[in-house]
Amino acid sequence: MADRTDTRRRRVAPVAALVVALTLSALSGCTGGVVDPAADFDPVDAPLGDETTAKLQAVLDQAITLSGSSGGLAGVWAPWAGEWTGASGTVGFGEGSPRVQPDDGFHLATVTTEITCTVLLRLVDEGTVSLDDKVADIVDWIPSLDGITLAHLCQGTSGLADYYPGLKSHFVSNPERPWPASELVSNGLALTRTGPPGELVRESRTGILLLAIALERRTGRSWSDLARQYVFSPLGLDATRLPGPADTDLEGVLGGYSAAVAPNGAVDCAVLVDDSSQSSSMGGAAGGAVSDLDDTRRIAEAFATGALLSEETERRQWAVVPLGGDAPAWQKAGLGALQFGPMRGVAGENAGAITAAFTDPGSGLTVVVALNNSTSGGQFAREVAFALASIASKTDAAADHERPMIELPWSLEQATTKMTEWAKCPRPTEEAPEPIQAG
Repeated sequence: MADRTDTRRRRVAPVAALVVALTLSALSGCTGGVVDPAADFDPVDAPLGDETTAKLQAVLDQAITLSGSSGGLAGVWAPWAGEWTGASGTVGFGEGSPRVQPDDGFHLATVTTEITCTVLLRLVDEGTVSLDDKVADIVDWIPSLDGITLAHLCQGTSGLADYYPGLKSHFVSNPERPWPASELVSNGLALTRTGPPGELVRESRTGILLLAIALERRTGRSWSDLARQYVFSPLGLDATRLPGPADTDLEGVLGGYSAAVAPNGAVDCAVLVDDSSQSSSMGGAAGGAVSDLDDTRRIAEAFATGALLSEETERRQWAVVPLGGDAPAWQKAGLGALQFGPMRGVAGENAGAITAAFTDPGSGLTVVVALNNSTSGGQFAREVAFALASIASKTDAAADHERPMIELPWSLEQATTKMTEWAKCPRPTEEAPEPIQAG
């Protein structure tokens, strides 16, 4: 099958990049200019077949049990066949907690990174910044940033360590505490570097928060304003936002839970901590946004296909590099997300939540999963997404459509086996433990 990323009708020559940027900027301010990335794939407007949906629902149900969640959400969009959105379990563990509904909100966790990096890429199209701009020239009050570029921050090659693992026990035990972004960045800068700039790919929320600070400094605008103009408005996102640091009680959003975490990272499965009331500041521009299934689908599709970008910038975005180390050759990094075989996206955690969202830009296959226990980490959510993608990739095409050939480098059995391996505190069949209130 031809790679549709080369032939999409929205593509223009690089010499017209400025025209594209100005056009998209204008569209973001009007109600008639919403971009739906799925439109290019001529999606079938129908539910997936009963046999397929039963398999997808079984994976979601299994994921909730294995992760120790009270509930979760998932969605699959296969343009040649149809779509499915599933909900299972309850919003929280409390007595009388309502059942999860398909339109409930959830924490995006590190999928938030795609929003922040899209802002960067759109500012590149506008000529406001360059991917090769030195971070030290923009945030000149922060020391020891020599050699790090804006592109390094989004690709995870800055060499800056991730602040999250070392502070995880604090986030879980005291989720309502507001964290200034500068404090979190300082924590990350104090850690040993993962390598020289431009070499090793390593997840770094430190780098993404630093990117947000740099973009705010360069534009004189807040992250929320930038995200609204360059991502939320053009994609028609109504349910996505970064709550204020003091806005800790979020209605319509899944509760959040985690096993107790010791300072050394060890988990105590016998103690379930309620992180439902939490400050977005622990993740901020790197992991603090909330959304719902349809909005996350649009974010994932737009990011994987470069729907909001010029051809030149999209090409730079997906000039992938190997992850290195023991990672298989089919795992690579773009600017703001990873590529696993043909699927592009992010899987990650925040205190009380794990979320994954992936899109194949060739076929349009998109999967989203959100679970409300963070104990098993983002790798668990990734394998759930892989299992859903494996099922959906084999779905028969509807009339007048053709099923694409999607070569996934994993099988359903491999993904579900990995789910079991990554599950740290599976929920027992008997009644779940009573969660303790964090803080």
